[in-house]
Amino acid sequence: MIKFKILDTRCNEEVLGLIPHFFSEADPRTAAQQLDDAYQHGGGWRPMKGWKAGPVGELAYPGDSPMQPIAVATLHDNEIIRFYPHAWVSITQTDSSFEVSRVD
Repeated sequence: MIKFKILDTRCNEEVLGLIPHFFSEADPRTAAQQLDDAYQHGGGWRPMKGWKAGPVGELAYPGDSPMQPIAVATLHDNEIIRFYPHAWVSITQTDSSFEVSRVD
């Protein structure tokens, strides 16, 4: 399990549910691979295209208001995992590329 830093003071770690348990520093696989394997009962990691990321972690889908991350963690010192309202999760690589999937 990795430790998420809570960014939204209105929330606590309970809002993350089991998501922190899906990731392990001891597992050499990527965050997406770990989440896909651990979350098969919920549909796995299924990225959705069309998202835009802002410079400080905000996330927006065309036609929707931008969302600020609720929590953030780093896996293997190179992947940033952010948890957003409505169970959206993004995984950002060191080259700033990212994927977003709903994990509810």
